[in-house]
Amino acid sequence: AKPNPRVKIETPQGAIVLELYPARAPITVANYLRYVDRGLFNGATFYRASRPPGYASDDYGLIQGGLQNDPKKVLPPIAHESTLKTGLTHRTDGTISMGRHAPGTAQSDWSITLGDMSYLDADPKDPKNPGFAAFGQVVEGLDVVKKIIVLPTDPNRGEGAMKGEMLRQPVRITRVSRIPVAPPAPVQPAATPAPAPATPPAS
Repeated sequence: AKPNPRVKIETPQGAIVLELYPARAPITVANYLRYVDRGLFNGATFYRASRPPGYASDDYGLIQGGLQNDPKKVLPPIAHESTLKTGLTHRTDGTISMGRHAPGTAQSDWSITLGDMSYLDADPKDPKNPGFAAFGQVVEGLDVVKKIIVLPTDPNRGEGAMKGEMLRQPVRITRVSRIPVAPPAPVQPAATPAPAPATPPAS
């Protein structure tokens, strides 16, 4: 089977490595890799650190990064891939997920979660809650995510749900690039024992 693509996000705080899941979220992964392959994320920032009010720990919340709708760099919006369709969830540390307004508006901004944030999944009982599109996982550098989420935020910046969650000093994303992934080793057939020698007939 073809290995899942991996991407390295380089920042002054350290590097984060993502594994993306094109078999489950093909539209979202293809969109993200278009930005990566064109170098459009180079020079972008992590600009948001969201935690519950008064929550200072580094084990719950999300950080958000991307181009903040820079008209010179954003590509056309993509169709929404619901977690009900992909089977991915926001329950585990390091889930990467697309930011959006209405479904079908996601472009260039994305978040990385910490802790069980399954409320970001689509609600099977409520069609008015389509959730957000998860499409990959942090496989290295979760400590970097935890460094960023506790950085100081500005209580006066941000709008709506993002009020007070904007980093005072956004973390520069110096480079985002693919990492070569070796194909899995071929499976060797199991050895079979040689047949036992025939017993000579009794004389």
